[in-house]
Amino acid sequence: MVELGAAHSRLPTGRSAHLDSFVRDHLPAAADWPRLDFSALPALASYPPQINAAAELLDRHVREGHGARPAIWFEGQTITYADLLAWTNRIAHVLVDDLGVVPGNRVLLRGFNSPSMVAAWLAVLKAGGVVVTTMPLLRARELEEVIQKARVNVALCDGRLLEELRLADQRLGELSGAPRPRIVLFGPEADAASLESMTAHKSDAFANVDTAADDPCLIGFTSGTTGKPKGAVDFHRDLLAICDTFGAEVLAPSPDDVFAGSPPIAFTYGLGGLLTFPFRVGASTALLEKVSPQAVLEMVQAARVTTLFTSPTMFRSLVDLVPDFDLSALKDCVSAGEPLPLPTYQAWERATGLKIIDGLGSTELLHIFISAARDDILPGATGKVVPGYEARVVDAAGRPLPAGEVGLLAVRGPTGCRYLDDPERQRGYVRDGWNYTGDAYKQDERGYFWFQARADDMIISAGYNIAGIEIENVLLDHPKVRECGVIGAPDPERGHIVKAFVVLRDPSEAGQDMVRELQDFVKREIAPYKYPRAIEFVAELPRTETGKLQRYRLRASPSGADTGSGG
Repeated sequence: MVELGAAHSRLPTGRSAHLDSFVRDHLPAAADWPRLDFSALPALASYPPQINAAAELLDRHVREGHGARPAIWFEGQTITYADLLAWTNRIAHVLVDDLGVVPGNRVLLRGFNSPSMVAAWLAVLKAGGVVVTTMPLLRARELEEVIQKARVNVALCDGRLLEELRLADQRLGELSGAPRPRIVLFGPEADAASLESMTAHKSDAFANVDTAADDPCLIGFTSGTTGKPKGAVDFHRDLLAICDTFGAEVLAPSPDDVFAGSPPIAFTYGLGGLLTFPFRVGASTALLEKVSPQAVLEMVQAARVTTLFTSPTMFRSLVDLVPDFDLSALKDCVSAGEPLPLPTYQAWERATGLKIIDGLGSTELLHIFISAARDDILPGATGKVVPGYEARVVDAAGRPLPAGEVGLLAVRGPTGCRYLDDPERQRGYVRDGWNYTGDAYKQDERGYFWFQARADDMIISAGYNIAGIEIENVLLDHPKVRECGVIGAPDPERGHIVKAFVVLRDPSEAGQDMVRELQDFVKREIAPYKYPRAIEFVAELPRTETGKLQRYRLRASPSGADTGSGG
């Protein structure tokens, strides 16, 4: 079993409550961990050896007399902290009494952003389990891989999403020794043996499992560019650390704030923005099952949302609808998941008067570690390192680079990468105690970090290093361009050329004339050698469920599909 604590952290090691040690046994070798440091902020240094994160995020507010405060806004209804605590405790009883969950077991959650998902998520932590939350759009093949990797014991599934989970279970049944989790349904299309029926006669009181601060409680799955799932393991104290760094030091929310957004809770960006950040301070969250630009703004207006978490793509889609809604309560807008184009930032500020708080985070580090808010925002820059973390730009050998030079981003702090049973990729992500995020950045003399490209997205054409994001930002300034993605396409003469995939506002304008118009526009705006020598017009860009552009799918696009090119 992997020993946790002193070698990696300046906090005392807790007494593990896990009777099922599968996750702890399959953490990386001690030498491959990132260096974890909790000394930078008083809040980080004060965590005791034993913490149950659910008790800190939920029980504490009721215990301190704030049970009547709203916790969740959903479809015109309000759920208080006292209501949510009682509901969560009943689910925890079902997990332990009826489903046999013991501390350390993995519980898969499959559902939309809803009060049921929040209550189930907190209940798993209370029972000492490890949450494996999955995106609603995952298909059977993907679910099968997640269940296999995490050795899932129990699955709680919204009845509307059962089909793919059932198919995954059937596929697992054909494999010798594969895990077959017990499936329990909840929601409007659940069966008679639903989670709701099982909780009906349970006690509202539950004795939380006394977990160690460094007991695993979450496995966040991310596929990267390979499509193979990587499970990033987080501990109870990690969930609090992101609240006490980016949450407290950048956002600085109050109990009167109302959070909302588009990312799924299964995405760690959504988990922070819609669950842990508001609940850390006793604020409320407004949840939306079906996301659309119209629905997001309706929610912001109806719930008097103050803090909005979404993606650059969504911000761009919201701009034209802003005049139709009352957004007067909104004060903080957070963007992450993909680089924030400067034209999107500027369009949102013109439409609302609000600056977007850009942020760089990763599933491996759980949430945002580079950002800036309010007066510290420098348009075009991602921001500065979030208090509690360290970040630097280094060369391929890990040596720090001078200000202004482009290199690899390396980060460390109170959270860091620990892949589940994946030593090769662990050693690729963590080197000499630093987390290498896979981003190419430069840092200026003021400490601001400027995104250049994903490390594997830097385009080298005829000896020039070209950042695709720069061309994307220019193309997005063109009034006829709705969206675009830029990659390097193989070329026998130049090695690679810049290729742009463009979604036009008026698809009927696609053609050679538009190719030349866009190429000439880029040449006028930036160095001519950077212009896209190939442009392909598409109806939409491939994106993940969280809105992130899937450039690897653009690279797989047949080269013969180019609509036009120039010399």
